[in-house]
Amino acid sequence: MAIFDDFLKLDIRVGEIVRAEPFPEAKKPAYQVTVDFGPEIGLKKSSAQITDCYTPEELTGRQVLGVVNFPPRRIAGFSSEVLVLGVYTRHGVVLIAPDRPVEKGDRLG
Repeated sequence: MAIFDDFLKLDIRVGEIVRAEPFPEAKKPAYQVTVDFGPEIGLKKSSAQITDCYTPEELTGRQVLGVVNFPPRRIAGFSSEVLVLGVYTRHGVVLIAPDRPVEKGDRLG
């Protein structure tokens, strides 16, 4: 069972996807995305399994939420530095984003 203090350990921030490209080396279909989390955190890369619902062109400029304080994970030789958050649906993963534009680096609270 998780407690509220566990949630407080997560640093979830708003970022803007600045680049998305196919990741053919991944076992499951994915993109390599670069997300700008603002001046405090900067650019972070992620492997994101969101190919069913998005094209790379649709992702560029989109705001997303991501966990920025997990340690990096190696995925098919790629260092994934942030966990981009999404919802599993029957159509694929749908990204979580603020319902209106906010500043890059703003915290989920």
